Amino acid sequence: MAQPIINEIFETATSTWQYVIADPTTKDAVVIDSVLDYDPAKNLISTASADNLLALIAKEGYTITYILETHVHADHLTAAKYLQNKLAAIQGGKKPQIGIGKRISSVQERFAGKYGISKTEWDGAFDHYFEDDEVFKIGELEGKAIHLPGHTPDHLGYLIGSNVFCGDSIFNTDVGSARCDFPGGDANALFNSAQKLLSLPGDYRIYTGHDYPPHAEGRKDPLPYMTVSDQLDRNKHLKKGTTEEQFVTWRKERDASLAPPRLLHQSLQFNIRAGELPSSTSGGDRLLHLPLRVEGVSW
Repeated sequence: MAQPIINEIFETATSTWQYVIADPTTKDAVVIDSVLDYDPAKNLISTASADNLLALIAKEGYTITYILETHVHADHLTAAKYLQNKLAAIQGGKKPQIGIGKRISSVQERFAGKYGISKTEWDGAFDHYFEDDEVFKIGELEGKAIHLPGHTPDHLGYLIGSNVFCGDSIFNTDVGSARCDFPGGDANALFNSAQKLLSLPGDYRIYTGHDYPPHAEGRKDPLPYMTVSDQLDRNKHLKKGTTEEQFVTWRKERDASLAPPRLLHQSLQFNIRAGELPSSTSGGDRLLHLPLRVEGVSW
C-alpha cells in the first residue's frame, strides 16, 4: 500500500494537531483541521499559525487539492477560507475545495438559529460534502471519508494509506476519548465509532485532533498518533474488554463535570461558515454574538 508524507503541526494555544498529507509522487496534498489564531481578550483574529502552514506547503512544493474538516470545531477557529483564498492565488487559480461530512447542514441550522446567523452566510459555505465511505484522490493516493459520530453527529475521519486522521473521537491512550455533551453528541455512537477505528489492523496509526500532555503516562510532549494496538492495550476509556455500558456510564459522568470550551461561541459561529468572516455591519464592524444569561433578576 502506498503511504503518504505526513506533516504534523501542533498549535499550542488550543492543543490542536493540524496535518498536511501529501502524495510523494505528485506532491498533491490535503490540509486537515487548520487553525486561525484568536485572542478573546482583544477579539482579534491573526494568521501566524495558518501562515506557518502556507510556508510549509511552499517549502515542500505541495499543491493543495482539499482543505478538510473533521467536524465543526468548538475549541478553535478554522483557517479553511483563509487558506483557500491564499492557496488559490499561489496555485495559479487552482482553488482547493473545503470538504466536510454530508450531515453538516443540521449542525449549521442548529447553531445558526442559536446565534442569529442568516442562512445566506452558511448555506453552501463548504465546497464538498463527503458521503460515508466516499473515496477521493490525493494525487495517486486514495483517501476515504469515514463517518465517526459521537462527539458530533457529522464527524468524519479520513483514512489515507495505513493512517486514519480521527479528529475528536479517540485521543491518545492517557487522554482516552472526546466529550459527547455537545448538541447531537452521543456516547453510544462514540463507542461504536471507536470500535470501527479499533477494528483496523494493529499497525495502523490513529492520528488524533488534540493532545493534552502531561498525563498518566508521564509524557512531556504532544504525540500526533498511537497505533491501533497501542489503543487496544492502553486506552484508558476504550482498551480491549471495555463494554459499551461501562464506556457510556463513565463518559456521561465525566462530561457532566466539564466546563465549556474557552472559545465555544466564537468557534461555532465562525466554523459553520467554513471560516468565512461575518458580514460587515453598516458601521464596518464584523460581529460574533455571545449569549447573555441573567440570574435571579427580571425586568
